[in-house]
Parts: sequence; C-alpha cells; structure tokens
Amino acid sequence: MFAKILIANRGEIACRVIDSCRKLGVATVAVYSDADREARHVAMADEAVCIGPPAPGESYLCGDRIIEVALAIGAEAIHPGYGFLSENPDFVEAVEAAGLTFIGPSARAIRAMGLKDAAKRLMAGAGVPVVPGHDGPDQSPDLLAEAAARIGYPVLIKAVAGGGGKGMRLVARAEEFADALAAAKGEARGAFGNDAVLIEKYISAPRHIEVQVFGDGHRAVHLFERDCSLQRRHQKVIEEAPAPGMTDEMRAAMGAAAVRAAEAIGYSGAGTVEFIVDGSDGLSPDRFWFMEMNTRLQVEHPVTEAITGVDLVEWQLRVAAGEGLPAQQADLAIRGHAFEARLYAEDVPAGFLPATGRLAHLAFAPDCRVETGVRPGDAISPWYDPMIAKIVVHGPTRGAALRRLSRALEGTEVAGTVTNLAFLGALARHPGFLRGEVDTGLIARDLAGLTAVKPPRRAAVVAACLAAAGLWEQAPWEAGFTLWAPLPRPLVLSRDGDDIPAVLRVEGPDRVRVTLGDAESLAERRGGQWWVDGAKAPARVETLPGQVVVFDGAAQVFGLPDPLDRDTGAGPGADVTLAPMPGQVKAVFVASGQGVAKGDRLAILEAMKMEHTLTAPRDGVVAEVLVAEGAQVEAGAALVRLEEEAP
Repeated sequence: MFAKILIANRGEIACRVIDSCRKLGVATVAVYSDADREARHVAMADEAVCIGPPAPGESYLCGDRIIEVALAIGAEAIHPGYGFLSENPDFVEAVEAAGLTFIGPSARAIRAMGLKDAAKRLMAGAGVPVVPGHDGPDQSPDLLAEAAARIGYPVLIKAVAGGGGKGMRLVARAEEFADALAAAKGEARGAFGNDAVLIEKYISAPRHIEVQVFGDGHRAVHLFERDCSLQRRHQKVIEEAPAPGMTDEMRAAMGAAAVRAAEAIGYSGAGTVEFIVDGSDGLSPDRFWFMEMNTRLQVEHPVTEAITGVDLVEWQLRVAAGEGLPAQQADLAIRGHAFEARLYAEDVPAGFLPATGRLAHLAFAPDCRVETGVRPGDAISPWYDPMIAKIVVHGPTRGAALRRLSRALEGTEVAGTVTNLAFLGALARHPGFLRGEVDTGLIARDLAGLTAVKPPRRAAVVAACLAAAGLWEQAPWEAGFTLWAPLPRPLVLSRDGDDIPAVLRVEGPDRVRVTLGDAESLAERRGGQWWVDGAKAPARVETLPGQVVVFDGAAQVFGLPDPLDRDTGAGPGADVTLAPMPGQVKAVFVASGQGVAKGDRLAILEAMKMEHTLTAPRDGVVAEVLVAEGAQVEAGAALVRLEEEAP
C-alpha cells in the first residue's frame, strides 16, 4: 500500500478520499487554489500545497504543476477524484512518465471510451447492446438527415465528445432536423472544440440506469445498478440503488454487459457503464442499450457503497497498489435500498441559477451519511460547482429508505445562501417517485409543482416574530423587567417584498400573544420548546444580520426591515415621529424652532441591542421635542413633532 498520495481535486470528493486513506493509514496531500485556502479538504489533509489562482485553468487543471508538487512532497500516487483531470489520458501518461501511479484506469482505456461514436462501435463488437443510430466520419448534413429518417423520428443529435447535455438536441420531425443539427454542432464546437455528432433513436419513456464496475486490468466485477433517472437538463438530482422495478433476469443481463464492456478495454479501477432503458412497459432484458462509460469514480458512488458494504475508494487504492480484485462476483450482494440527494446552492425560482454566499449556519440530520466539502462559515465560491453536500440514506426497503430521505432533508438546515432543499423535499414526496414510476422526464413534466414556493406556516411566522423580538431564546432573569413588560409591541417582517405586520403582547417569559392580520396566536414555551396554538413550533431558528431564518421543512427566510428605512411619520402631514419599538433614547439632535430637511437626524433609539437613527420625514421646523435623552419609551411613543405645513 502507498505511504502517501496526492489528491488532485477539491471539495467533497477530496474529503471523501481522505476519509478512506485515514482508514488505511495512507498520508494525504491536498492541493488548493487561492480561493480554497481555508477549505475543508485543506484542513483535513496531512499536507497541503497551493497550486495557483482560483480559476481552474490556472490551478486544478494544471497537470504539470500538480505532478511537480507530488514529486517534491514525496507522494507515490495521484488520486484524481472526478471532474478536472480525472478522464484526461494525457495527464495519466504524464503521471506515469514521472514515475508516479495514477489511481484509476489506463490512458488507453480512457481514450477508448472518450468519444461516444468510437465507444459505441467498440461496445457493439464486445456484444454490448447499443442504441440504434448512426455515427461515422462523414458529417455531411444530407447524410445525417438520411440516417435520421432511416432510424425513425424522434431522434437525438448528440455531440460525440459531449457531456452534461451540451451539443444535444431532440428532433421530433424531419423539417426540424437541419436547424437542430446546426445548433448542436455549434454548441459542441464551443464546448469541446469538436463539432462531430452522432444520431440515436430517441426513447420515449427513458430511464437512466447505470452499472458500477470495478476491474484490475484483466478481470472485472459489477456492483449492481443505480437508477439516475431523476434529472433536470441531463443533470442528476436524486439517485438510488438498486433500480426500482428491476428483475433478477434484467439485472443479470445488464451486469454481464457492463462487465464485458470493462474487460473489453482492460479496465482498472472504478468505472460506470451507463445504459438508456425503455421503461414504457416495465423493465425487460431486451430493452436496454449502452450510452457511455465514465472512466472514473462517480458522484453517486455512495449509494452503491451503502447497498454493498464496499468502500470503493479503498478498492481503488488497493488495486492501484498492485493487488488483484478485492472480491469475486459471487461475494457481492445487495442489502437494502439507498438514495442520494444532491444539495446545491442554487436559486430554484430563478431557474436553478447557481448561487453564492457564506454558510452562516449548516447542520444535517443525525441519521444520514453526509458527503460535504464545506463547514459552517465557509463561502460558496463563484469559481466552482456550488454543491453543498450529498445526503445519503439507507433502509431495508425502498419505502423505508425514501421515508428516511424525506426526514433527512427536513432535518437539513442551511442559512446564508439559497438552496434547492425545498425542491429536493418536494421530489422525495412526489407521488410518482414514491411509486417508483421514474423516468428522465418526470421533473420536466411536473416542474411547476415541484418548484412552487409555498407560503410559510403560521407557526413559522410566529417563530420568526419571537426571534425578531428577542424572545426566542430563554432570557436571563435580570432581563425580565424590560423584556417581559406587558406592552403591545408592533413589529414588521418582510418576505418576498411584502410586509408582514405583527403585534406581540408578552404575558410572561413563557407566554406571548402574536397578532398577524385579524387573527391572534398564542405562543407558549413548554420544556424549552415553543408551541403555537397547541402545536409544536419549528424547533430551530437562526437570527442573522437583517433576517431571521426559520427551519420548517426548508429554510423560511424573513427580512427584518430597519424601522428607520420606513416612513416614521404619523398623523396629518406626517408631522409626528414615533418610536418604532420599545427602547431607550440615546441621543436627541434637534430643538424647538430648529429647521430640518427630509432625512436629517432627529434622535437615536437603542432597541434589541441595536441603535436606530430616526430621521425627519419631510422638510420643516421642529415644533417641540417630546422626549429627553436617556428616557425609556414604549413602541408608538411620540418623540418629535414638526410644525404643520402651510396649506
């Protein structure tokens, strides 16, 4: 076994590799960009070296620099993780030329599967079923159009060097083909520098089922299948293992095909053979076809580990160090069911746009496996993938595992950035998904319902009011006189641009009446837990600068408008400035007869441990000052009155 390896990656996969290395007693070296100087994987590794600026092209994709670091620091091998350099055959050859071991497949195997058209021909020759289609060096539009007509519409145009949906177009009718071909080629040229495409038959009810394989360069085994059909724009969202509805006959056929694919290229290490499956009439061993092979560890590998009990990273290290396959096919079995949900910093209502932010609060449910590269206080960088964590659950049955997934998502708390957490929760509760009726079009068909922003429960709004008023946490006894005074407290929250006015009436340290609109709720603290109208309130609330976040299934965010930013006038002509909340007058800046302009400071009120500056609502002359410095005032108390404006 290696004494020390370098991990040429970042984020949760780098942390994942470090975990397995620790179990094996292997020392780890992290590399990092300037943007990742304080990252979790840097803190976890035994050693860490900066390799360049934040841009991946100047750091994580600089293979020569990474090899140089590995040699200088005494590493024996390089683990590529996934993404970045993991499927770059030139990097593999450079690693080996430097006398280091690449923990993954050979450059030859990566090249064999690097182009979809060549890979399909290779797989067909190995007896692996491939989707009916056309590929070849002749890329003339007329020939490709003839091939599409021969295959039969609808068809898919796919970039041969593609991935992630780039360079892909669905064409339903012959008259749409020319425009779609031009668009796919242009996109492929820009993304991959290669505009070659292939044509495939489009499967109307497709399922994306992939098989985990592992080889030692000579023989291979499969570790069963994963269903990755829940996708949006060809990006996986929730994965599960095994696939729902899978039969023993089809599992055996798919597993055997995947092993043939791996052995045909002398595959070494962990890889995934992806199949497109026609799910229109159940699963049948004659309706699955090879799509592509990912010659690396996959993001969703934890669900395979959960159902097999295998540590795939440990296997990678052992085989790369010269050992044979750690297990035979007969040694492997499926135990239970597992799900993985990908938690991202992204703005779902805005079309799943990636988001940034600092994780002011981050916590996960205790009964799940979490793969993450971030900690509370870390920033989500604009330079890299905005994944926060992979949340993995396992149960004895699919139903049990799915219920655990739903609870794990409900127990996940993130504040400081928007996330897709509510979207994941809606997917976990989707009736079709619950029944196992999954295909790659499920999310697109029900997108409106899955992304609908639901109004917060009344109990969540009440909890936000209590937190905004400083009443959520148990106050010390000496604060009782001011905190628990039986005064009506006006308070305003905001949500999605709308104001939520409230009035709180404190009846004691454990009893508050909260009026929202025309209805009143009673909040009571029992045994350290708030109850609202006889039901448990959300258990967790986080107060941040300018907002309150209530964790109630998903993060419910309420703004805390500064009363000074609002109209502080009242009465005819807004002549009287009122105290927006109970507090102490810290300073008075005006006197009777003094002229003021709109926005001039009138006084400072200290309340809720913050100072609020009250300003003149209009130009005018001070008629009288109704309060002195040091005075304790109630909400709504008159502070300064301006002379009436001339008619």
